[in-house]
Amino acid sequence: MAAKLKKGDKIVVLTGKDKGKQGEITSVNPSAGKAVVEGVNVAIRHQRQSQDSQGGRVPTAMPIALSNLSLLDANGKATRVGFRMEDDKKVRFAKTTGDVI
Repeated sequence: MAAKLKKGDKIVVLTGKDKGKQGEITSVNPSAGKAVVEGVNVAIRHQRQSQDSQGGRVPTAMPIALSNLSLLDANGKATRVGFRMEDDKKVRFAKTTGDVI
């Protein structure tokens, strides 16, 4: 199945503790059905001190389920993603506006 959400997409969180937050996808794991979004689902992780880094408590964005994310359209609203053929190419488009992503 083609990827509806990809790295670099602007998204909004639909459910959970971060509902309504917006961000950009930094990485996607299709086999697990999860994505890491900048500034969303942030957890504190402890890092050991090394010669390079100070160490301590570091906020890290954790993966969130793709089903809890929705793409932002040109109007800044959540939209579903569809696929269609244009000039023998498969393209993604926003269902609300019909614009090609």
